[in-house]
Order: sequence, then structure tokens, then C-alpha cells
Amino acid sequence: GPQLNAQLEGWLSQVQSTKRPARAIIYNYCAFLCSISCSRRIFILGPSHHVPLSRCALSSVDIYRTPLYDLRIDQKIYGELWKTGMFERMSLQTDEDEHSIEMHLPYTAKAMESHKDEFTIIPVLVGALSESKEQEFGKLFSKYLADPSNLFVVSSDFCHWGQRFRYSYYDESQGEIYRSIEHLDKMGMSIIEQLDPVSFSNYLKKYHNTICGRHPIGVLLNAITELQKTGMNMSFSFLNYAQSSQCRSWQDSSVSYAAGALTVH
Repeated sequence: GPQLNAQLEGWLSQVQSTKRPARAIIYNYCAFLCSISCSRRIFILGPSHHVPLSRCALSSVDIYRTPLYDLRIDQKIYGELWKTGMFERMSLQTDEDEHSIEMHLPYTAKAMESHKDEFTIIPVLVGALSESKEQEFGKLFSKYLADPSNLFVVSSDFCHWGQRFRYSYYDESQGEIYRSIEHLDKMGMSIIEQLDPVSFSNYLKKYHNTICGRHPIGVLLNAITELQKTGMNMSFSFLNYAQSSQCRSWQDSSVSYAAGALTVH
């Protein structure tokens, strides 16, 4: 209750105030929320950690409860998405087990507190999509991304490094292990900033960086590409980067976090 509230207020007070409201953000829960209060519909794209899923899934409930207030799922948009035949329904169990969407809910609730009756959420669980599926879902979501009253929130950490994550890529030319991790992450971040889904896929194939939200990011990049074809001018920039600890030996482990925002010009 009050502790969560104080914590959220602390984080939200660090918000970068950008001139233009963000249209999409990639972040993990320790990061900034951009100016989202003018949003009427918030799409939350989270990766599936618990169930093997080759498509995207929609929730089977109407309301997500948070410690602050209940968030309403937009049944009209859900209906439109469901009609495409491209989605599965999440079981209640999956919905409850999956933290990638859940951890955004208190932040969303807090940031939107003064507008709590004026917005809905559209939670989408994104499976392990093929590149062509990422493209298809990107096309589908592009029309929603084009609408200034919508905001897309993409849930992702960056590199999970260490034996417990079965990932130990190390480029010794970078110096200490944590420097190599940072170099690898920043390479991926700069590709995301170039808004190029093909380069991002190639980067993942080459380095296998353990970015848990790589598929939601892929969907977002494909949606952006689709809108750029229509002449829409957008830019994405990362605002911060952090590691949970600095790895220096093979016994160490860490998770990286990055947060960024897409703006439409």
C-alpha cells in the first residue's frame, strides 16, 4: 500500500519531461515512465515466460486488479483483435503466472491515477514469434500505433548473463565482463534506435543476446516500419541503461535494464 505508493511516486518524479508525449516505450519496472497521461488506450506487450506460445494471446478477464485501483481491459479493441483469428486466449493460470505484463500494472495505475476513469488497457502476451509472424503482428498493430491517443508499453529486460541464464558471451577486447555485456547491449540498443527489424533479428541470431522482450520489440519495430512506409516520421531513443551488478568472473550473474521512448514528429 503506502510503501508501494511512495516508491512509485519516487520513480515517477524522475520522469524525463519530453516536449512530445511518447507513442511507445520499452522499459523494465525500474525505469522511467514517459508522459503517458494523455493516453486513452494503453497497449501492454509482454513476452511469454511460462507457456510455449507461437502466436500472441489475449487475456480472458475484463479487469486487472492493482493495489491502487482496477484497470479495465478494452473489450472493443479485444473484439477487433480477436476477429483477426491471429490470437489465442490466455488461461487464467497463464495470466496469473506471467509477470511480464503484471509488473507494469501498478506503474500504469500510478501514472494514470488522475485519469483513472478515462483509459483502458490492452494486454497482449507475445509468444516466440517467427520473423514473418512478427511482421504480421507489426502490420496489425501499426494502425493502433498510428493513433495519438494510444500508447504502447513494451516489457523487456536486456542481457541476462551468467551460468544460471546459460549465457556467457564474453568479448575480451572490451575489458571486464560487465563492459563486454554493456557493449553487447548498447549494440542492440543502437539497432533498435535505427528502427530496423531485420538488423535487430540478425543481431539476435549472431549474438543470441538474452533480451526477454525480443519478440515484443520485434513486433513494435515492424509496426514502426509499416508506418514509415506511409511517410510517418518517428524516432526512438534510449534514456537510460543499468546492470543489476557488475560481472567480473564466470561465477557472477547480472540482468541489464534499458528504457527508451518512441516519439512521432
